Amino acid sequence: MQDSRYVADRLTVASERVNLSSPALVRAAIDTGEGESGAGGSLLVRTGTHTGRSPKDKFIVRSADAVASVCWDSNQPMQPENFDRLLEDMLGYAQQIPIYRQDLQACRDPDYALKVRIYGERAWHALFLTNLLSPSDTPNSRPDFTIINCPGFRADVERHGCRSETVIALNFEHRLVLIGGTGYGGENKKSVFTLLNHILPEADVMPMHCSANHALGNPSDSALFFGLSGTGKTTLSSDPNRVLIGDDEHGWSRRGIFNFEGGCYAKTLNLDPVAEPAIHAATRTPGTILENVVRNAQTGEVDFFDSSLTENGRCAYGIEMVAGASLTGRGGHPKNLFMLTCDAFGVLPAIARLSPAQAEYHFLSGFTSKVAGTERGVNEPLPVFSACFGQPFLTRRATDYGRLLRRRIDEFGPACWLINTGWSGGGLGVGHRMPIASTRAVLAAVHDGKAHKAEFRIDPNFGFAVPAAIEGVDTQLLTPRAAWGDGQAFDATTTQLSSMFNKNFRRFEAGASSDTRLSMPRSG
Repeated sequence: MQDSRYVADRLTVASERVNLSSPALVRAAIDTGEGESGAGGSLLVRTGTHTGRSPKDKFIVRSADAVASVCWDSNQPMQPENFDRLLEDMLGYAQQIPIYRQDLQACRDPDYALKVRIYGERAWHALFLTNLLSPSDTPNSRPDFTIINCPGFRADVERHGCRSETVIALNFEHRLVLIGGTGYGGENKKSVFTLLNHILPEADVMPMHCSANHALGNPSDSALFFGLSGTGKTTLSSDPNRVLIGDDEHGWSRRGIFNFEGGCYAKTLNLDPVAEPAIHAATRTPGTILENVVRNAQTGEVDFFDSSLTENGRCAYGIEMVAGASLTGRGGHPKNLFMLTCDAFGVLPAIARLSPAQAEYHFLSGFTSKVAGTERGVNEPLPVFSACFGQPFLTRRATDYGRLLRRRIDEFGPACWLINTGWSGGGLGVGHRMPIASTRAVLAAVHDGKAHKAEFRIDPNFGFAVPAAIEGVDTQLLTPRAAWGDGQAFDATTTQLSSMFNKNFRRFEAGASSDTRLSMPRSG
């Protein structure tokens, strides 16, 4: 085959629509039946069978450069010859249908900009990435990476060396991503994130699955919020008293932090205009995509409390739709670093202060609960450990990212905190979800310095420091054992969870910092 690094030079299609504006893409999606017009010029779409990512259908091609750099313990390989056949067949499919092409770029720091060209079968996918990335400053030039996304294409398991008719294949050598058999918008976004996770560490940039904001009028007072989907990254970083830098993916260089994206992709289930005003307002703005959100048949209004399609309803919008959001997508080195966890066991406090070693430990552990709908087959919160709060998007060994984060912490000295946005007073089905107002009060106390000056106690099981009191926060949220009532049940559950932590961490011991290995919790 010809060199597929420059697939853009050889892709011929029946009808190519190049770099359409957002209004034009909305009109095209409505005219072709891909979506419906929503309030304020928004676009309602449905993704079909796939309402979340399909991680078991994601592959990395075993090209010459990938063999040595990719961690194959946690990534599925695809042989180059299978990829070549997949590309040939997908190009043949694309030549028979109208295709939308958008020239975009990731990374708000121009020194690390990644030019991305997407060829898509659906107008709303082109709009999706137009919302989530930034316009290319050199459109029509050769891209750094090309994405071809054809939801109507069906992969052949034997011919293409994949698992099902759905496939997401990344080829670093040919700078190409192929997506077929799924209409879920998040596959586009997370493919770009996976590329950046592979590329940026070689440039001494820490890629992070986190949101970020900074103080009003002071970009040097920034904060990071690590966490998996559903832990509160978007909600908590969209703070009216601070400036949003980005809601999901960032890099940390020696100059500071920068957003990978130019937009936000927020969950909409139970979206409350009072608790989450910025996100709610964005759902009623021109060009915003409402993905798998149900419209009430009687009123015509969307119903964010209706989960009949999926628990993973989403909205995708440009960050300019958030009042007061950062225009640069950049900030200084973080003063505070938060690791958000949705604890389905209900034994972690609302907040705990971490030492640098404990921060590396919890970063590598990535403990949380998968929230229903984020992935296919997940129908209720499920306690998991996802390395670096983003295992599905890592291409290298988790300890490579852990050591890079630790170097940044040691060099620039942010205060590190563990925030539980999960359960209190008991586990799933017994306790109650941590009130968002309490979590916001905790964060406010950190930002204004009061939490730093609090009196702390050392947790006897996990070893981190817990504030004795924070204004506006029920003390039982800071002392989980008291919230349970049954102390023996709490102790048994805590021992169970800490044992799970330590069992999981054994896979990282050899590559972690020496003091991090010594910070493991007591497991009974």
